[in-house]
Amino acid sequence: MFEHEVKSKVLTIGNRKGQTVYYAYPKAQSKMDNDMVIERIVRETSLSEGDVRNALVSLSNVVCDALKMGMSVDLAELGSLRLVVPSKMMDTPEEVTVKDALKNPKIVFTPKQKMRDAANAVELSIDHKVTAVPDDDNEDDSGQGTFG
Repeated sequence: MFEHEVKSKVLTIGNRKGQTVYYAYPKAQSKMDNDMVIERIVRETSLSEGDVRNALVSLSNVVCDALKMGMSVDLAELGSLRLVVPSKMMDTPEEVTVKDALKNPKIVFTPKQKMRDAANAVELSIDHKVTAVPDDDNEDDSGQGTFG
């Protein structure tokens, strides 16, 4: 289950400036750590714990090597990883250089249908206890607190 809580915020810009709005915000999400993944794979296969650990380390090495070469990587039923390098708009062709036009590479994960279906099947919930959150501009929020 993916739990959310209701938060409130006073808008500081736009048509609704000064208005208090409410929105769903994710609570701390559960995490399956590396040891839990390994244990689960060991239970579901005939592989030993060491085999699974080695396979995961090798997978990491293979993916990193492929990304360094600018390749995309197909991870079977999981999806694929690819690099995207955004570019700035320049005024002349001569200005389009690696140093000036290209931004930092980003890794994009595109899930396969099985993973999208799993994400769409997650049970969502909202805890309606309303909590005020600090403004983004780091101003003092005195007077705001938890609402019941």
